[in-house]
Parts: sequence; C-alpha cells; structure tokens
Amino acid sequence: MRNEKLRGVFEDLGFGDVRTVITTGNVLFDADTSDVGALEQQIEAAWPERLGFHSTTIIRTVEEVQQLVATDPFAGEVETPGRSFQVTFLKHVPDPGVAAGGPEGGDFTSRAVGDRVICSVVDLTVARTPDLMRRMERTFGKQLTTRTWKTVHRIVRQR
Repeated sequence: MRNEKLRGVFEDLGFGDVRTVITTGNVLFDADTSDVGALEQQIEAAWPERLGFHSTTIIRTVEEVQQLVATDPFAGEVETPGRSFQVTFLKHVPDPGVAAGGPEGGDFTSRAVGDRVICSVVDLTVARTPDLMRRMERTFGKQLTTRTWKTVHRIVRQR
C-alpha cells in the first residue's frame, strides 16, 4: 500500500503529525488520548471502510520503542548477510508459559522476550524472515507483526 493512502487514513481520523516510516505499515502519529486499546479499535474499524480490508493494528508508544532500543537486546552480536535481527510485536500479552522462551530452533533464536515483544536472530542460511513470522503466528496467534531491528531504529530516529 502506498504511504500516502496510509497517512490519509490517519489524517482523516484526526491524528496529528502523521508520518510513515518506509513502506512496511509503520505510522507515527500524535493522538489526544493515551488509551492504546481505544486507538487500535478506532484504526482497525477504519481499514475496511477506507481501504477495503481488515487488519490488526498494533500500537506502541514512542517511549516503549525507545526503551526497547535502549535495552539493546542484540548487544555484542553482529548482523551479517547470514544473520538477521528481527523484532516481533504482539498485540496481547501471551500466556506466561508460551512467553517464557518464544519459538526456538536451529534457524531462530530468541534473544529477548518482553512484554508483548520478542527479539530473534534468524539464521538466513537455513530460514527466512517469513519462516520466523509463520512460527511466531503458530506460537502466539496472528495478532502480531515483525520488523527488522534496523526498521525499529529508523522509527526511533523519526521521532
């Protein structure tokens, strides 16, 4: 989807300082409320009416994303053409037993599991990011989204 259309939905909903970050559905905006659940519901209700599809909306505050970056879950590690750093944001807090380790395997390793976030290293010699995303969906359900660590940093720099 083109960023202009995505920004337009948020602007039409009355949000301020609307900006998109690359073409992966990342939208930065200001809102008059801090009720994240209400904001997610409002935006999710707009998708079918304005763009013709249903989609899960996952909101994180600037402070939450800045705090994630500050924790540096990949500290001491090097991203290479054969290793990708990924961050999966969950809409809801998972069951404690499931959240304890996240999905593991020879192709994925969880580096940090937090409140509605899982940081993973993908071994690109045996798997790809979509494989990680499918495994995350099987483990945590479909209400999640995955971004590269570089994209997370880019979002913080935009704010």
